[in-house]
Amino acid sequence: MRTCLAIVLAAGEGTRMRSSRPKVLHEVAGRSLLGHVLTAAGNSAIAVVLGPEHDDVSAEARLFAPESRLFVQAQRRGTAHAVLAARAAIETGPDDLLVIFGDTPLIRPQTLERLRSAIGSGAAVAVLGFKPADPTGYGRLVTRGDELLSIVEHADATDQERAIALCNGGLMVFDGKVALSILERIGNANSKGEFYLTDAVKIARDMKRKTVALEVTEDEVSGINTKAQLAGAEATMQQRLRQAALDAGVTLVAPETVHLSADTRLGRDVTVEPYVVFGPGVTVEEGATVRSFSHLAGAHVGRNAIVGPYARLRPGAKLEEGVHIGNFVEVKEATIEAGAKANHLAYIGDARVGAGANIGAGTITCNYDGAAKHRTDIGKGAFIGSNSALVAPVKIGDGAYVGSGSVITKDVPADALALERSPQTIKEGWAKRLRELKALVKK
Repeated sequence: MRTCLAIVLAAGEGTRMRSSRPKVLHEVAGRSLLGHVLTAAGNSAIAVVLGPEHDDVSAEARLFAPESRLFVQAQRRGTAHAVLAARAAIETGPDDLLVIFGDTPLIRPQTLERLRSAIGSGAAVAVLGFKPADPTGYGRLVTRGDELLSIVEHADATDQERAIALCNGGLMVFDGKVALSILERIGNANSKGEFYLTDAVKIARDMKRKTVALEVTEDEVSGINTKAQLAGAEATMQQRLRQAALDAGVTLVAPETVHLSADTRLGRDVTVEPYVVFGPGVTVEEGATVRSFSHLAGAHVGRNAIVGPYARLRPGAKLEEGVHIGNFVEVKEATIEAGAKANHLAYIGDARVGAGANIGAGTITCNYDGAAKHRTDIGKGAFIGSNSALVAPVKIGDGAYVGSGSVITKDVPADALALERSPQTIKEGWAKRLRELKALVKK
């Protein structure tokens, strides 16, 4: 099995993003640009080349590739210079050396495998190319068949070369046996003080080695440098994710209105109604329904459960089989056991709701005392009447009833009824007298 080292270049500042955040930490489908690239390169040993003072980028790299090696490009002297910042990793002798940019979130794992296969077929360097609608500004790939003869920058190209449709996508792979010698010659050959990977093609051909180009779609190699490009990448990723969900047997009633995250997991026969947002970390099991205008993040929805409309599931929400969470219900850091229902206007936080329990409209678990969070435990088959407040920490026993409008501050035994209300007082004629008094004041 061939070994591969992927060098991910993540040193760019991206000042055109008009943001204080490093460019590669901006997100597409709930995942950073860098996270997408590292995920695509997941079967490789990974080296990440960073700019100076980018601890947040380092942390993101470790999150997605814990075994990655991190290197710093202290001075920006071109792409080849950035790759050579990871010399210690290159010297380990991989069979293939992939060079990927940290701002190309739409690159697919299968495309990287296809690129690597060119090295297995005898090439020393393989480059990804694409055909944009407007090639202005892009380097051109001069080819003969699939053989790559040279890369010509737009500014240096003749009119005949500018007519070439195939442009340089930037991503490339080297034969690991000759990668370091090619990269070092780039440094020796360039007198401008900046060293570019595009020179690798000429150097490899001077060494009598084969160089090839592989065509891919433009989106796969498009780098993100502006917020407009970020929005474009988001749109493309959403199209991909929606299509993958449909292909897996998910019903999206209005696909173009549903927002998915890169890690959203939807089971077969799940139905998603219009205008649903899936934040990161959501799994919805087979047969469940998510109704319109619901927002889910960090949540697990069990088989045949129903969520929404207008429901919010926050991180730590776990709904078991057949649970109903209805309109304007919010669940956070809580397990709702099989068959339990909270159909309207409730907040359930830091809690367990037992199997088959019913949570009435307007019920809230009072989980925060201003300093710390506390848990509420609601037993199997319990019935919580409407407009009740359960002041945590508190336990409602199996089968217990809580009367509507109660504020429960003490544990309720199983099968008991808990009521906490002030006696109702009626004053006959009071409202009439108030209106008469107000009429006198107006005069």
